[in-house]
Amino acid sequence: MSDVKAAQEAAPLDLLDERLRKGEGIRPVLTGIWDRIRSGDLGALPIVLGLVVIAVVFQSLNSVFLSSANLVNLLMESASVGIIALGVVCVLLVGQIDLSVGSVSGLAAALTAVTFVREGWPLPLSMAAAIGAGAVIGWLYAQMVTRLGVPSFVATLAGLLSFLGLQLWLLGDTGAINLPFDSDLVHFAQLAFVPEWLSYLLVVVAAGWLFATGYGLARTRRAAGLSARSTTLLVARSASVLAGLGFAAWYLNRARGVGWLFVSFVALVLVLNYALTRTSWGRSVFAVGGNAEAARRAGINVGRVYTSVFVLCSSLAALGGMVAAARLAAANQSSGGGDINLNAIAAAVIGGTSLFGGRGSAFAALLGILVIQSISNGLTLLDLDSSFRFIITGLVLAVAVMLDSVARRSRVAHGRAA
Repeated sequence: MSDVKAAQEAAPLDLLDERLRKGEGIRPVLTGIWDRIRSGDLGALPIVLGLVVIAVVFQSLNSVFLSSANLVNLLMESASVGIIALGVVCVLLVGQIDLSVGSVSGLAAALTAVTFVREGWPLPLSMAAAIGAGAVIGWLYAQMVTRLGVPSFVATLAGLLSFLGLQLWLLGDTGAINLPFDSDLVHFAQLAFVPEWLSYLLVVVAAGWLFATGYGLARTRRAAGLSARSTTLLVARSASVLAGLGFAAWYLNRARGVGWLFVSFVALVLVLNYALTRTSWGRSVFAVGGNAEAARRAGINVGRVYTSVFVLCSSLAALGGMVAAARLAAANQSSGGGDINLNAIAAAVIGGTSLFGGRGSAFAALLGILVIQSISNGLTLLDLDSSFRFIITGLVLAVAVMLDSVARRSRVAHGRAA
Protein backbone atom coordinates (compact mmCIF):
# COMPACT_ATOMS: atom_id res chain seq x y z
CA MET A 1 0.00 0.00 0.00
CA SER A 2 2.84 2.36 0.79
CA ASP A 3 4.35 1.71 -2.64
CA VAL A 4 1.04 2.47 -4.33
CA LYS A 5 0.64 5.68 -2.34
CA ALA A 6 4.17 6.77 -3.19
CA ALA A 7 3.54 6.08 -6.88
CA GLN A 8 0.35 8.14 -6.79
CA GLU A 9 2.11 11.05 -5.14
CA ALA A 10 4.96 10.91 -7.65
CA ALA A 11 2.68 10.71 -10.68
CA PRO A 12 2.32 13.92 -12.70
CA LEU A 13 -0.99 15.66 -12.37
CA ASP A 14 -3.29 15.54 -15.34
CA LEU A 15 -3.95 18.77 -17.26
CA LEU A 16 -7.59 18.55 -16.25
CA ASP A 17 -6.58 18.31 -12.58
CA GLU A 18 -6.79 21.44 -10.50
CA ARG A 19 -3.07 21.26 -9.45
CA LEU A 20 -4.01 22.94 -6.21
CA ARG A 21 -3.59 20.49 -3.35
CA LYS A 22 -3.62 21.83 0.14
CA GLY A 23 -0.21 22.85 1.43
CA GLU A 24 1.43 23.29 -1.95
CA GLY A 25 1.35 27.08 -1.85
CA ILE A 26 1.00 29.51 -4.72
CA ARG A 27 3.76 28.13 -6.92
CA PRO A 28 1.81 25.05 -8.15
CA VAL A 29 -1.14 27.35 -8.86
CA LEU A 30 0.95 29.55 -11.13
CA THR A 31 2.56 26.49 -12.69
CA GLY A 32 -0.83 24.99 -13.45
CA ILE A 33 -2.08 28.22 -15.01
CA TRP A 34 1.05 28.53 -17.14
CA ASP A 35 0.77 24.90 -18.29
CA ARG A 36 -2.86 25.42 -19.30
CA ILE A 37 -1.91 28.52 -21.30
CA ARG A 38 0.90 26.63 -23.03
CA SER A 39 -1.52 23.84 -23.90
CA GLY A 40 -3.85 26.33 -25.57
CA ASP A 41 -6.36 26.70 -22.75
CA LEU A 42 -6.44 30.51 -22.63
CA GLY A 43 -9.76 30.71 -20.79
CA ALA A 44 -11.07 34.23 -20.26
CA LEU A 45 -7.61 35.82 -20.25
CA PRO A 46 -7.77 37.39 -23.77
CA ILE A 47 -11.23 38.85 -23.22
CA VAL A 48 -10.34 40.29 -19.81
CA LEU A 49 -7.22 41.90 -21.24
CA GLY A 50 -9.34 43.21 -24.12
CA LEU A 51 -11.79 44.83 -21.73
CA VAL A 52 -8.92 46.50 -19.88
CA VAL A 53 -7.48 47.87 -23.13
CA ILE A 54 -10.90 49.14 -24.25
CA ALA A 55 -11.46 50.87 -20.91
CA VAL A 56 -8.03 52.52 -20.93
CA VAL A 57 -8.32 53.72 -24.52
CA PHE A 58 -11.82 55.17 -24.29
CA GLN A 59 -11.23 56.69 -20.86
CA SER A 60 -8.15 58.46 -22.19
CA LEU A 61 -10.21 59.82 -25.10
CA ASN A 62 -13.29 60.73 -23.06
CA SER A 63 -13.30 60.91 -19.27
CA VAL A 64 -17.03 60.17 -19.17
CA PHE A 65 -16.56 56.56 -20.27
CA LEU A 66 -15.75 55.14 -16.82
CA SER A 67 -18.13 57.43 -14.97
CA SER A 68 -20.67 55.64 -12.80
CA ALA A 69 -23.62 57.06 -14.74
CA ASN A 70 -22.23 55.83 -18.07
CA LEU A 71 -21.39 52.39 -16.72
CA VAL A 72 -24.94 52.01 -15.41
CA ASN A 73 -26.28 52.73 -18.89
CA LEU A 74 -23.72 50.42 -20.49
CA LEU A 75 -24.73 47.49 -18.29
CA MET A 76 -28.44 48.05 -18.82
CA GLU A 77 -28.00 48.20 -22.60
CA SER A 78 -25.99 44.97 -22.53
CA ALA A 79 -28.73 42.82 -21.03
CA SER A 80 -31.08 42.23 -23.96
CA VAL A 81 -28.49 41.14 -26.52
CA GLY A 82 -26.57 39.36 -23.76
CA ILE A 83 -29.60 37.17 -23.03
CA ILE A 84 -29.82 36.29 -26.72
CA ALA A 85 -26.07 35.55 -26.81
CA LEU A 86 -26.53 33.20 -23.87
CA GLY A 87 -28.71 31.00 -26.05
CA VAL A 88 -26.24 31.19 -28.92
CA VAL A 89 -23.54 29.85 -26.59
CA CYS A 90 -25.60 26.68 -26.05
CA VAL A 91 -25.96 26.03 -29.77
CA LEU A 92 -22.30 26.72 -30.50
CA LEU A 93 -21.24 24.29 -27.76
CA VAL A 94 -22.69 21.40 -29.78
CA GLY A 95 -21.06 22.63 -32.98
CA GLN A 96 -24.25 24.09 -34.50
CA ILE A 97 -25.36 27.63 -35.33
CA ASP A 98 -28.56 29.67 -35.15
CA LEU A 99 -28.72 32.58 -37.57
CA SER A 100 -32.31 33.50 -36.75
CA VAL A 101 -32.00 34.67 -33.13
CA GLY A 102 -32.53 38.28 -34.21
CA SER A 103 -35.71 37.47 -36.13
CA VAL A 104 -37.01 35.29 -33.31
CA SER A 105 -36.42 38.10 -30.82
CA GLY A 106 -38.26 40.55 -33.08
CA LEU A 107 -41.14 38.13 -33.52
CA ALA A 108 -41.38 37.68 -29.73
CA ALA A 109 -41.43 41.44 -29.24
CA ALA A 110 -44.23 41.80 -31.80
CA LEU A 111 -46.19 38.91 -30.32
CA THR A 112 -45.93 40.39 -26.83
CA ALA A 113 -47.06 43.81 -28.01
CA VAL A 114 -49.97 42.47 -30.06
CA THR A 115 -51.36 40.20 -27.35
CA PHE A 116 -50.74 42.60 -24.46
CA VAL A 117 -51.72 45.94 -26.04
CA ARG A 118 -54.14 45.07 -28.84
CA GLU A 119 -55.77 41.92 -27.46
CA GLY A 120 -55.66 42.91 -23.79
CA TRP A 121 -54.06 39.74 -22.49
CA PRO A 122 -52.49 39.79 -19.01
CA LEU A 123 -48.78 40.60 -19.27
CA PRO A 124 -47.57 37.26 -17.82
CA LEU A 125 -49.69 35.38 -20.36
CA SER A 126 -48.35 37.49 -23.24
CA MET A 127 -44.78 36.89 -22.12
CA ALA A 128 -45.39 33.16 -21.72
CA ALA A 129 -46.90 32.99 -25.21
CA ALA A 130 -43.86 34.74 -26.71
CA ILE A 131 -41.37 32.47 -24.93
CA GLY A 132 -43.49 29.44 -25.81
CA ALA A 133 -43.41 30.48 -29.47
CA GLY A 134 -39.63 30.67 -29.23
CA ALA A 135 -39.49 27.17 -27.73
CA VAL A 136 -41.63 25.79 -30.57
CA ILE A 137 -39.34 27.43 -33.13
CA GLY A 138 -36.30 25.83 -31.51
CA TRP A 139 -38.05 22.44 -31.52
CA LEU A 140 -38.77 22.79 -35.24
CA TYR A 141 -35.12 23.57 -35.93
CA ALA A 142 -34.06 20.51 -33.98
CA GLN A 143 -36.40 18.26 -35.99
CA MET A 144 -35.05 19.64 -39.25
CA VAL A 145 -31.48 19.02 -38.14
CA THR A 146 -31.84 15.63 -36.43
CA ARG A 147 -34.60 13.95 -38.46
CA LEU A 148 -34.25 15.49 -41.91
CA GLY A 149 -30.50 16.12 -41.88
CA VAL A 150 -30.86 19.79 -42.82
CA PRO A 151 -27.73 21.76 -41.83
CA SER A 152 -28.48 24.16 -39.00
CA PHE A 153 -27.05 26.98 -41.10
CA VAL A 154 -29.76 26.43 -43.74
CA ALA A 155 -32.59 25.69 -41.31
CA THR A 156 -32.04 28.82 -39.26
CA LEU A 157 -31.38 30.98 -42.31
CA ALA A 158 -34.82 29.97 -43.58
CA GLY A 159 -36.20 30.84 -40.16
CA LEU A 160 -34.51 34.24 -40.25
CA LEU A 161 -36.47 35.19 -43.37
CA SER A 162 -39.74 33.48 -42.44
CA PHE A 163 -40.05 34.87 -38.92
CA LEU A 164 -39.11 38.35 -40.08
CA GLY A 165 -42.05 38.19 -42.45
CA LEU A 166 -44.32 36.90 -39.68
CA GLN A 167 -43.20 39.75 -37.44
CA LEU A 168 -44.11 42.34 -40.10
CA TRP A 169 -47.49 40.67 -40.62
CA LEU A 170 -48.27 40.75 -36.89
CA LEU A 171 -47.44 44.44 -36.58
CA GLY A 172 -49.78 45.29 -39.45
CA ASP A 173 -49.93 48.50 -41.42
CA THR A 174 -48.87 50.73 -38.56
CA GLY A 175 -45.57 48.88 -38.23
CA ALA A 176 -45.20 49.74 -34.54
CA ILE A 177 -46.99 49.16 -31.25
CA ASN A 178 -46.12 51.17 -28.16
CA LEU A 179 -45.88 49.44 -24.80
CA PRO A 180 -47.44 51.35 -21.87
CA PHE A 181 -44.80 53.15 -19.80
CA ASP A 182 -46.62 52.19 -16.61
CA SER A 183 -46.51 48.47 -17.39
CA ASP A 184 -44.39 46.23 -15.18
CA LEU A 185 -42.29 45.06 -18.13
CA VAL A 186 -41.24 48.56 -19.18
CA HIS A 187 -40.66 49.65 -15.59
CA PHE A 188 -38.48 46.60 -14.97
CA ALA A 189 -36.39 47.20 -18.08
CA GLN A 190 -35.95 50.95 -17.63
CA LEU A 191 -36.47 52.10 -14.06
CA ALA A 192 -36.08 49.17 -11.65
CA PHE A 193 -32.84 49.36 -9.66
CA VAL A 194 -31.59 47.35 -6.71
CA PRO A 195 -31.72 49.23 -3.39
CA GLU A 196 -28.26 50.17 -2.22
CA TRP A 197 -28.34 48.01 0.91
CA LEU A 198 -29.57 45.02 -1.09
CA SER A 199 -26.80 45.40 -3.66
CA TYR A 200 -24.19 44.99 -0.92
CA LEU A 201 -26.10 42.04 0.52
CA LEU A 202 -26.09 40.36 -2.90
CA VAL A 203 -22.32 40.87 -3.09
CA VAL A 204 -21.86 39.15 0.26
CA VAL A 205 -24.15 36.29 -0.80
CA ALA A 206 -22.22 35.88 -4.07
CA ALA A 207 -18.86 35.70 -2.28
CA GLY A 208 -20.25 33.29 0.32
CA TRP A 209 -21.83 31.09 -2.34
CA LEU A 210 -18.52 30.98 -4.25
CA PHE A 211 -16.67 29.83 -1.13
CA ALA A 212 -19.35 27.29 -0.17
CA THR A 213 -19.45 25.65 -3.61
CA GLY A 214 -15.66 25.66 -3.89
CA TYR A 215 -15.25 24.16 -0.44
CA GLY A 216 -17.84 21.48 -1.15
CA LEU A 217 -16.13 20.55 -4.41
CA ALA A 218 -12.73 20.45 -2.69
CA ARG A 219 -14.04 18.07 -0.01
CA THR A 220 -15.54 15.82 -2.68
CA ARG A 221 -12.26 15.71 -4.60
CA ARG A 222 -10.21 14.97 -1.49
CA ALA A 223 -12.59 12.17 -0.57
CA ALA A 224 -12.00 10.69 -4.02
CA GLY A 225 -8.22 10.96 -3.62
CA LEU A 226 -7.87 13.84 -6.08
CA SER A 227 -6.14 17.17 -5.72
CA ALA A 228 -8.21 20.11 -4.53
CA ARG A 229 -7.95 23.80 -3.85
CA SER A 230 -6.73 24.63 -0.37
CA THR A 231 -9.04 26.39 2.05
CA THR A 232 -6.66 29.33 2.16
CA LEU A 233 -6.89 29.75 -1.58
CA LEU A 234 -10.69 29.47 -1.51
CA VAL A 235 -10.88 32.17 1.17
CA ALA A 236 -8.54 34.42 -0.81
CA ARG A 237 -10.61 33.93 -3.97
CA SER A 238 -13.88 34.72 -2.23
CA ALA A 239 -12.34 37.75 -0.51
CA SER A 240 -11.16 39.04 -3.89
CA VAL A 241 -14.65 38.61 -5.34
CA LEU A 242 -16.14 40.33 -2.30
CA ALA A 243 -13.79 43.29 -2.67
CA GLY A 244 -14.20 43.56 -6.45
CA LEU A 245 -17.98 43.28 -6.53
CA GLY A 246 -18.30 45.46 -3.45
CA PHE A 247 -16.34 48.23 -5.12
CA ALA A 248 -18.40 47.85 -8.31
CA ALA A 249 -21.66 48.09 -6.35
CA TRP A 250 -20.42 51.15 -4.46
CA TYR A 251 -19.31 52.85 -7.65
CA LEU A 252 -22.55 52.15 -9.53
CA ASN A 253 -24.59 53.29 -6.53
CA ARG A 254 -23.02 56.72 -6.95
CA ALA A 255 -25.37 57.03 -9.92
CA ARG A 256 -28.65 55.14 -10.28
CA GLY A 257 -27.24 51.88 -8.98
CA VAL A 258 -27.40 48.31 -10.24
CA GLY A 259 -30.35 47.62 -12.51
CA TRP A 260 -32.53 44.62 -11.79
CA LEU A 261 -32.42 43.89 -15.51
CA PHE A 262 -28.66 43.37 -15.44
CA VAL A 263 -28.90 41.39 -12.20
CA SER A 264 -31.43 39.10 -13.89
CA PHE A 265 -29.10 38.64 -16.84
CA VAL A 266 -26.23 37.68 -14.54
CA ALA A 267 -28.57 35.30 -12.69
CA LEU A 268 -29.37 33.58 -16.00
CA VAL A 269 -25.65 33.28 -16.70
CA LEU A 270 -25.07 31.65 -13.30
CA VAL A 271 -27.98 29.24 -13.74
CA LEU A 272 -26.79 28.16 -17.18
CA ASN A 273 -23.21 27.88 -15.94
CA TYR A 274 -24.40 25.55 -13.18
CA ALA A 275 -26.40 23.49 -15.68
CA LEU A 276 -23.41 23.18 -18.02
CA THR A 277 -20.82 22.35 -15.36
CA ARG A 278 -22.69 20.45 -12.65
CA THR A 279 -25.39 18.40 -14.41
CA SER A 280 -25.45 15.35 -16.66
CA TRP A 281 -27.14 17.48 -19.34
CA GLY A 282 -24.19 19.87 -19.36
CA ARG A 283 -21.70 17.01 -19.64
CA SER A 284 -23.72 15.64 -22.53
CA VAL A 285 -23.64 19.02 -24.29
CA PHE A 286 -19.85 19.19 -24.12
CA ALA A 287 -19.53 15.54 -25.14
CA VAL A 288 -21.71 16.05 -28.23
CA GLY A 289 -19.83 19.22 -29.12
CA GLY A 290 -16.49 17.44 -28.77
CA ASN A 291 -17.45 14.43 -30.87
CA ALA A 292 -21.08 13.68 -31.67
CA GLU A 293 -20.40 10.14 -32.92
CA ALA A 294 -18.35 9.22 -29.87
CA ALA A 295 -21.09 10.66 -27.65
CA ARG A 296 -23.69 8.57 -29.47
CA ARG A 297 -21.65 5.40 -28.99
CA ALA A 298 -21.26 6.27 -25.32
CA GLY A 299 -25.03 6.09 -24.95
CA ILE A 300 -25.88 9.81 -25.08
CA ASN A 301 -29.10 10.68 -26.89
CA VAL A 302 -27.57 13.16 -29.34
CA GLY A 303 -30.91 14.11 -30.87
CA ARG A 304 -32.31 14.99 -27.46
CA VAL A 305 -29.27 17.14 -26.70
CA TYR A 306 -29.65 18.99 -30.00
CA THR A 307 -33.34 19.54 -29.29
CA SER A 308 -32.64 20.93 -25.82
CA VAL A 309 -30.04 23.46 -27.00
CA PHE A 310 -32.11 24.70 -29.94
CA VAL A 311 -35.20 25.09 -27.74
CA LEU A 312 -33.14 26.91 -25.12
CA CYS A 313 -31.54 29.18 -27.71
CA SER A 314 -34.83 30.26 -29.30
CA SER A 315 -36.51 30.68 -25.90
CA LEU A 316 -33.72 32.97 -24.70
CA ALA A 317 -33.89 34.85 -28.00
CA ALA A 318 -37.59 35.44 -27.38
CA LEU A 319 -36.88 36.64 -23.83
CA GLY A 320 -34.16 38.97 -25.09
CA GLY A 321 -36.53 40.35 -27.70
CA MET A 322 -39.14 41.19 -25.07
CA VAL A 323 -36.49 42.91 -22.95
CA ALA A 324 -35.29 44.94 -25.95
CA ALA A 325 -38.87 46.01 -26.71
CA ALA A 326 -39.36 46.99 -23.08
CA ARG A 327 -36.17 49.07 -23.15
CA LEU A 328 -37.60 50.93 -26.16
CA ALA A 329 -41.19 50.81 -24.84
CA ALA A 330 -42.27 49.68 -28.31
CA ALA A 331 -42.19 46.82 -30.78
CA ASN A 332 -41.69 47.87 -34.38
CA GLN A 333 -40.44 46.63 -37.73
CA SER A 334 -36.82 47.14 -36.69
CA SER A 335 -37.15 45.02 -33.53
CA GLY A 336 -34.63 42.21 -33.77
CA GLY A 337 -33.17 43.72 -36.91
CA GLY A 338 -30.06 45.71 -37.61
CA ASP A 339 -26.98 44.23 -36.00
CA ILE A 340 -28.71 42.41 -33.13
CA ASN A 341 -28.41 39.02 -34.80
CA LEU A 342 -24.72 39.40 -35.60
CA ASN A 343 -23.90 41.02 -32.25
CA ALA A 344 -25.43 38.11 -30.34
CA ILE A 345 -23.39 35.56 -32.29
CA ALA A 346 -20.28 37.72 -32.13
CA ALA A 347 -20.64 38.15 -28.37
CA ALA A 348 -20.70 34.39 -27.83
CA VAL A 349 -17.59 33.89 -29.98
CA ILE A 350 -15.68 36.90 -28.66
CA GLY A 351 -16.43 35.74 -25.12
CA GLY A 352 -14.57 32.49 -25.75
CA THR A 353 -17.08 29.98 -27.15
CA SER A 354 -15.48 27.88 -29.87
CA LEU A 355 -17.07 27.75 -33.31
CA PHE A 356 -15.82 24.17 -33.52
CA GLY A 357 -17.97 23.06 -30.58
CA GLY A 358 -17.12 21.51 -27.25
CA ARG A 359 -15.48 24.54 -25.62
CA GLY A 360 -16.98 27.58 -23.98
CA SER A 361 -19.01 28.66 -20.98
CA ALA A 362 -22.06 30.66 -20.04
CA PHE A 363 -19.80 33.51 -19.00
CA ALA A 364 -18.81 33.90 -22.65
CA ALA A 365 -22.10 35.70 -23.29
CA LEU A 366 -21.49 38.10 -20.40
CA LEU A 367 -17.89 38.90 -21.31
CA GLY A 368 -18.55 39.09 -25.04
CA ILE A 369 -21.49 41.45 -24.82
CA LEU A 370 -19.55 43.71 -22.44
CA VAL A 371 -16.83 44.01 -25.09
CA ILE A 372 -19.28 44.79 -27.88
CA GLN A 373 -21.34 47.22 -25.81
CA SER A 374 -18.19 48.94 -24.51
CA ILE A 375 -17.01 49.53 -28.07
CA SER A 376 -20.42 50.85 -29.10
CA ASN A 377 -20.72 53.05 -26.03
CA GLY A 378 -17.21 54.43 -26.33
CA LEU A 379 -17.60 55.33 -29.98
CA THR A 380 -20.95 56.99 -29.26
CA LEU A 381 -19.31 59.16 -26.60
CA LEU A 382 -16.67 60.14 -29.15
CA ASP A 383 -19.45 61.04 -31.61
CA LEU A 384 -17.96 58.82 -34.29
CA ASP A 385 -19.87 57.31 -37.18
CA SER A 386 -21.44 53.88 -36.62
CA SER A 387 -19.27 52.52 -39.42
CA PHE A 388 -16.33 52.51 -37.01
CA ARG A 389 -18.30 50.32 -34.59
CA PHE A 390 -18.89 47.69 -37.27
CA ILE A 391 -15.25 47.79 -38.34
CA ILE A 392 -13.85 47.49 -34.82
CA THR A 393 -16.33 44.80 -33.77
CA GLY A 394 -15.50 42.84 -36.91
CA LEU A 395 -11.79 43.06 -36.20
CA VAL A 396 -12.29 41.94 -32.59
CA LEU A 397 -14.39 39.01 -33.80
CA ALA A 398 -11.69 38.03 -36.31
CA VAL A 399 -9.04 38.13 -33.60
CA ALA A 400 -11.22 36.00 -31.29
CA VAL A 401 -11.72 33.33 -33.98
CA MET A 402 -8.01 33.32 -34.84
CA LEU A 403 -7.11 32.87 -31.17
CA ASP A 404 -9.59 30.01 -30.94
CA SER A 405 -8.12 28.34 -34.03
CA VAL A 406 -4.54 28.73 -32.79
CA ALA A 407 -5.50 27.47 -29.33
CA ARG A 408 -7.27 24.48 -30.87
CA ARG A 409 -4.19 23.51 -32.89
CA SER A 410 -2.04 24.00 -29.80
CA ARG A 411 -4.27 21.68 -27.78
CA VAL A 412 -4.12 19.01 -30.47
CA ALA A 413 -0.33 19.28 -30.72
CA HIS A 414 0.02 19.21 -26.93
CA GLY A 415 -2.21 16.17 -26.71
CA ARG A 416 -0.13 14.30 -29.29
CA ALA A 417 3.09 15.24 -27.49
CA ALA A 418 1.68 13.96 -24.22
